Parts: sequence; C-alpha cells; structure tokens
Amino acid sequence: MALNADVLKNVSGKLKLGSNWLLSSLAVLMVVFIIASISMFLINATQSRYSSEYVRYVGEQELITQQIATSALEAAAGKPEAFNNLIDLRQRFDETLTYLQEGNPETGLPPLDETEQLSNLASEWGDYRRQVTTIIDGRELIGQVASYVENVNEILPQLLAFSDEVANEIVKANGDQQSVYIASRQLLLAQRIQNNLNRILSGDEAAATAADQFGRDAAFFGRVLEGMLVGYEALGIKAVTIPAALDRLEEAEFLFADVSENVSAILDASSQLFDIRDATSNVQAQSPTILAAGGQLREMIASEGDAESQLYSYAGFVLLAVAVAIMFGIAMLLRGQASSRAEKADEQNRQNQQAILRLLDEMTHLAEGDLTAYATVTEDITGAIADSMNYSIDALRSLVETINQTVVEVSSSSEQTQAITSRLQESSAKQAEEITKATTQINNMSKTMEEMSSRADESAEVALKSIDIANKGAEMVRKNIEGMDTVRDAIQETSKRIKRLGESSQQIGEIVALITDIADQTNILALNAAIQASSAGEAGRGFAVVADEVQRLAERAGNATKQISALVKTIQADTNEAVSSMEASTSGVVNGAKLAEDAGVSLVEVESVSKELADLIQNISSEASDQALSARTISQIMNVIQAITMETSESTNETAKSVGQMTELANELRKSVAGFKLPETDEVDTVMLR
Repeated sequence: MALNADVLKNVSGKLKLGSNWLLSSLAVLMVVFIIASISMFLINATQSRYSSEYVRYVGEQELITQQIATSALEAAAGKPEAFNNLIDLRQRFDETLTYLQEGNPETGLPPLDETEQLSNLASEWGDYRRQVTTIIDGRELIGQVASYVENVNEILPQLLAFSDEVANEIVKANGDQQSVYIASRQLLLAQRIQNNLNRILSGDEAAATAADQFGRDAAFFGRVLEGMLVGYEALGIKAVTIPAALDRLEEAEFLFADVSENVSAILDASSQLFDIRDATSNVQAQSPTILAAGGQLREMIASEGDAESQLYSYAGFVLLAVAVAIMFGIAMLLRGQASSRAEKADEQNRQNQQAILRLLDEMTHLAEGDLTAYATVTEDITGAIADSMNYSIDALRSLVETINQTVVEVSSSSEQTQAITSRLQESSAKQAEEITKATTQINNMSKTMEEMSSRADESAEVALKSIDIANKGAEMVRKNIEGMDTVRDAIQETSKRIKRLGESSQQIGEIVALITDIADQTNILALNAAIQASSAGEAGRGFAVVADEVQRLAERAGNATKQISALVKTIQADTNEAVSSMEASTSGVVNGAKLAEDAGVSLVEVESVSKELADLIQNISSEASDQALSARTISQIMNVIQAITMETSESTNETAKSVGQMTELANELRKSVAGFKLPETDEVDTVMLR
C-alpha cells in the first residue's frame, strides 16, 4: 500500500510538472504575441505620425511658395519688409526640405526615402531658390532706386505747378500760340514722366518700356526748358521774354537740376533692375511648377503611408487574435487544474485543523505564565508558529529577567538621586539669598548712576546755553562789523563824490574866469564901438545905442561871474572841510571795526571753550547713562538668575517627588512580573505533543 501511494505520488508530481510546463509555454507564447501585436500598432502609429509630419512639411512648403511669389512682387516694388519676409521664407523652405531629406532629430523623424518626387521637388526648389536669392541680393539697389523715385515724386508736383504757371503767364501776356503750346506740352511731359516713374518699380512687364520712355521724356523736358530760357533753334523754340514766366522757368530749372541727377541714377540702375524683374517674373512662372512637385510628393507620401498603415494594422489584429486564442487555451487548462487543487485543499485543511488544535493545547502553559516549557516543532502548518512561539518564550524569559534586574538597579539609583536632590535643594536656597543681596546693591548703584547722569545732563544744558549766548554775541559782533564796513564804504563813496564836487566847482571857477575875460573883452569892444559910432555922427547913433546896451550887459555878466566865483570858492572850502571830516570818520569806523573784530575773536574763543566743556559734560553724561543702563541690565540679569534659581529649587523638589514615584513604579513592576515562572537550572522541559 505504501508503495502504491509513492507511485501515485510520483506520477501525480510528473503530471503536475508537465502541466505547469505547458501553461508556462502557452503564457510565454501569449505574451510574445501580445507584445508583437502592440509593436505592430506602435509601429503603425509611429509611421502615421511620420507620414503626417512629412505631409505637414510639404504643405508648409506649398504655402511658403505662394508667400514667396507675393513677397517677390512686393520686394521688386521697393517694400523693405518684403525682403525680410523673403529671407525668412527661403530659410524655412530650406529647413523643411532638410527635414524631408535628412530627418528631424528634435522630433525623431527619420529621412524620407529618396524618391523621384522628392528629387524633383529638390531640383525645382534649387532653380526657384536662385531666383529668390537674386531678388534678395538686389535689396540695396531697389532701395536706392526707390529713394530716387521718392525724391523725384516729391519734386515733380512743384515742377508741374511751375509749368502750369508758365503757361498761364504766357496766356495772360497774350504770348504767341507756339509758346503757349510748348508750355502746355511741358506740363504733359511732366505728368508722363511721373506716370512712367511710378511704373518702373511696379514689377510688371511694362516696366522696361516705362524706364525707356521715362529717360527720353526727362531728356526732352530738359532741352525744351533750356530752349524756353535761352532759345533752341534746332527745336524751333524761342526764348520767353515775359518776366513773370521767366521767374517761374528759372525756378523750374533749379528744380529740374535735382530731377536730372535722380533720373541719371535711375537709368544707370535700370539694367540691374531688369535682372531683378526677370527673377521676379521667373518666380511667378515657376510657382505653379514647384506647387505641382510638392503636390505629387504629398500624394506619394499619403498613398505609401496608407498602405503601410493597413499592413501594420492587419498584422497587429492577426497577432492579437492568436494571443486571444492562446489565452482561451490557458483558461481551459487552468480550469481543469483548479478542480484537482480543490480536492487536495480539502485534505490539507483537515490536517491543518488538527495541528492548530494541538498548538492551542501547548499555548495553555504559556497563558498560565510558565516560561520553563517549550512547544514541539513539527512539519505541519503549525511548525513555523511553534518555532516562533519558542523564540517568543526565550525573548519573554530574557525580558522578565532583565526587568527584575532593572527594578533592583532603579531602586538603588532612586535612593542615591533623592540624597543628591536634597543637597541640591539646600544649595539653591543659599544661592537665592546671595543673589537677592547682590541685586539690592546693584539697584542702589543703578540709582546713583542715574542721579549722576541727570546732573551731568543739567550741566550739559547750561553749557549748551552758554554756547548759544556766545554764538549770539559773535553773530551781533559780525553784524556790527558788517554795519561798520557798510558805513565805511558809504563814507568813502560820499568822500569820493565830494571830491568830484570840488573838482567840478574848480572847473566851474575856470569857466567863470573865462566868462569874466569874455565880459571884459566885450566891454572893451563895446567901448570902442561907441567911440566909432560917435565919430560917425548921425549915421552911427543907432549903433551907439546897441554898443551901450552891450556894454551894460558885459558889466552885468562880469558882476555875476564875480559872485559865482565867490560862491565856487566857498563851495571848495566847504568841500575840503567835508573831505577832511569824512576821512576822520572813516578812520574812526576802521578803528571801531578792528575793536569789534577783536571782540568777535574773543567770543569765538569763548564759544570754542564752551563747546569743549559741553562735549566733556555730554561725554560724562553719556558714560553715566551707559553705566546706569549697564547696572539696570545687570540687575535684570540677576533677577533672571534669581528666578532661574527659584525654578531650579522647585524643579529639584519635583525631581525628588518623581524619584519617589519612580521607586514606587519599580516596586509595582517587580510585583507584575512575579507571576512568571522562570527555570531554576539550565534544563528546560519540552511539551511533547502526540
């Protein structure tokens, strides 16, 4: 019977091993197919993303091509921002073409396979790019021509106005019909020059014809303008002689000189402009071609992408279906194995219940506090539990022994701690008394320092008041000196004026002396005239009357000059006395100012000494305040120390109480573990379970 059981056991083990190997193989195969299916779907998604990115780049290239065509026309017309757009668009097209040919490392895009459509697009872009580069290289030239055109457009309206005024002036002056016709034709030529000038930068096919016509019209306008000014026999033009018309013609000639310079520059650049016009025309012509090449490449990418997407999707679904079939087979095998395992599980549960009951019987000894017995370890399900329980018994036994030993040590330490706490409490009380005495002395010292600081502050205030008084005295002395200086200046100025008055009176004296001489001479001449009149008889009687009158006037003038001379001498004498008095006053003012300056110096010295005294008193006050503050700080610190000492004393009392409580807890702990039974020898009984 035992042999048959072993055989059945071996056969069952081999069948189980084979079944497990089959399940493992099917599971691995299922995982492989699932991974392969997921890989197909991921590859499909990646390829779809690549195709979408390729198509997006090609679509962007088509849009760039259309924008380049528009910007090329605007650049040829002289718009500065169009050149920047062309540069950016060219660079972006190069980038997208590089992404198609070499891939994009940033997005992980691989290079597109080299196909006829991609090569055709690259070739078309090469020609197209050269035309765009030609336009961009002509940026400076087009800008210069645009500035020339702008200058001419600014001048032409004035030139048109002058030409119109010339025609009107000729008509007003009834000039000949030929002159009126020529003037009117100049007006038409100026308008045509303006129209052709604006067409040069238009970029259309008529730009070359407009440039040629513009040059010929400008040259002919200049020759006609010259003929109207000086005559031009070859053209049958007579010089205009109407003044108003000539003035306008001269102004028009001055303006046309600037026009001629700009016209020459425009014509010189016209040949290069034609190259840019050709490049612009080629860009417009090649845009449909490059758009068609991009469309063909886009269609090729889309068709290949759809084919690859269908292939990878089909492969993914097939692999997924195989994986599902394998999963179904695994489920069937697991279902068969589950029935067999259920029967074995029932038998195993019965055995486990018996082992658990035996283990519960063994644990009864442990529940009663017996730590001297061990549980027997078997191969049943409870074997590991019994082993763990034996380990727990050892740990618990060691813990109880440690607790007993610790309780003894804690009791001894508690007694020592209580003794130390008592001594510490006595020391804290003595320390608190000493700190209280020191605090009282420090408080007294602090009050003394504060009183000394207050007195020093009062002394400092007195010193500061003396400084203010000295400052005010010095200020008054300075003002007194300034007033004396002002008086001295006024006296000196008055003295100068009086001196000038004396000099003027002296000049008056000289003038009076001259008048006196003239009066004397006049008196002598009047006397001679009277003598001559008396000798003339009746004929000189009227002259004699005049001579007498002149003589009387001369005598009166002489008397007046004598009075004036006396007054002038009196003024000179008074002036000299005033000058002497002013000089004496000036000397007095100078001496007073010197004395005031000496007083000011003394006041400055007093002020300096007062400041030094105030500084010394202030320093004393500051040091006293600092000492008082330090004393207060020390007092506060001592109060804090006293409080800490009191807290320490209270903490010591609390510690003593805690030590007593800890002793009681140790005794209670010893009682709590007294119920455990510990082995008295090294031998341990083992409970054998049957």
